[in-house]
Order: sequence, then C-alpha cells, then structure tokens
Amino acid sequence: MLITTGSQQALDLIGKVLIDSGSRILVETPTYLGALQAFSPMEPNVVSVASDEEGPIVEDFAAKAGTGADKARFMYLLPNFQNPTGRTMTEARRAALVAKAKELGIPLVEDNPYGDLWFDEQPPLPITARNPDGGLYMGSFSKVLAPGLRLGYVVAPKNVYPKLLQAKQAADLHTPSFNQRLVAEVLKGNFLDRHVPQIRKLYKEQCQAMVAALEREMSGLDVKWSRPAGGMFLWLRLPEGIDTAKLLPKAVDRNIAFVPGAAFYADNADVRTMRLSFVTASVEQINTAIAALAATIKDELAAKA
Repeated sequence: MLITTGSQQALDLIGKVLIDSGSRILVETPTYLGALQAFSPMEPNVVSVASDEEGPIVEDFAAKAGTGADKARFMYLLPNFQNPTGRTMTEARRAALVAKAKELGIPLVEDNPYGDLWFDEQPPLPITARNPDGGLYMGSFSKVLAPGLRLGYVVAPKNVYPKLLQAKQAADLHTPSFNQRLVAEVLKGNFLDRHVPQIRKLYKEQCQAMVAALEREMSGLDVKWSRPAGGMFLWLRLPEGIDTAKLLPKAVDRNIAFVPGAAFYADNADVRTMRLSFVTASVEQINTAIAALAATIKDELAAKA
C-alpha cells in the first residue's frame, strides 16, 4: 500500500507509470471527470466501454480491449455509487468482468472513494479482492473524514508498487506526516465506527428528499434520473434537444448549479445529461433548488416549442 496525497494523486501516479503517449485505456460510459483529467497529460487513447445500470458491458469491454501494441493498458472503474451516475456494479457483473479481464490480461484499476457511503446494504466484494495481482485499488479518507486532509492510498501488485513509489517520490517526496499521524490517531479509536453511520443516515435522507422533489417537480417533463443506493450523486437525462451546458447559465440566474454531463464522457458525449449532488444541501434547499431547476427546464422547453 502506498499513501498518496489524496486519491487524485493516485490516479496521476498510475497514469505516469502505466500510460505512454497513444496508449489505449478503457473507461466506463460515463466516467469520473477527474480521472480523465489526471490521465490526459500522458496523452492516452481513451476508449469508452458501453455501460448500463449494472456497470460496464463485458462483451463491449472484450471488443474494445485491443491487441498487440494497441492492447489496453488498463480499465478504470468506479464500482460503488459511481461518480457521476451513482450506479453500483452488481455481483454478477463484477464476477464476469474480472473473469474476462483475467482471460485477456488487462489490469482493472478500481477507484472506491464512496464505498463506505451505502444507505441500506453494503456493496459487493471489491473487484480487486477477486484477483489482487490483476489490478490496483484506490481509496480515500476524503469522503468519510475530511477532504482537506488530502489523504488517500493505492494498493498495487508487487511488480507495480516500486514504480508507483518512484513516481510518488519524484512528485512530492511523501504525503505530509502530520496528516498521516492525525488520521492514524483517529483510526485508533471508534470515531469512524460512530461517524460513518451518521453520514450514511444523513445522505440517505438527503437523497430521498431529492428523488421525491424530482418526482414532484419534473412530472410530465420527460426527465429521467438515477436512484442510487449510496454515495453522493444523482444523474439526470433531460429531453432531446436540451444541452445542459447551455442550460447552466440560466439555472445560475435562479441561484442553482449543476455539473453538465458532457465532461464525464471520453467520447460521444450525451449533452442532455447532468450530475446533481445532494450531500451539502438541506432538505429545504433541495426542495427549493429542484423546483427552480424544473422551472428552468420548462422555460427551455417552451422556448424550443
């Protein structure tokens, strides 16, 4: 295990070690914007694997794996409460993907910053636990303790770890010892055992409030949304003809904001999509914001009619 300055640094180190200019890498559709940004300086050929509500489609993963010099260096995944969609890979899909990746010899890079934020049921066994020598596993204390500590980690096979360590030393020598000692002291007690269930309860209530507000305010607007079982995000798809990047300034005029979905796609972006976060707003604020978002969408539809 290598301690990193946030799991975002782990993405950067993995990219530096495993990617050359033009290397094929695979990602979900859509995927985490921060990963695309972290890998971008290494100039990879980022290929999107078709995905559904259960996760990446294994047949498309195999079809896009590449061969020879163009064989994918790895596939990047967020199996639990994915950013941006909130989806969780099913047990069956995890097992099938691991089996196919092992057959093809393609490492799976598993990013799990949200795995402890389940509402009612713990997600299935991590992907990396099923084939430890065939992948890398990233975690973070940002979502369960404090994002400002910038403390994450990556678990890597023995043949990859020395290269990650070398890249880490070149980047910043080491993650601040004070931050590491602070978290170590917290972990000695039962603070997280008490704290994390409180986060789960709060986030579940906020998620339910946002879903209820969407059901109430978006009725008849042909808007679709995800129903996550944990995490921090909801994913919306608006009617045909609406570009959420162009809609954003109009939403800001109503004192609300969202993340347009196009940035989460490596290619063939769906411009109708957006990501909402429910974790930093009160139920009252959520109700007000979703009503304002619905009004913005209604105005946009009326203008296009």
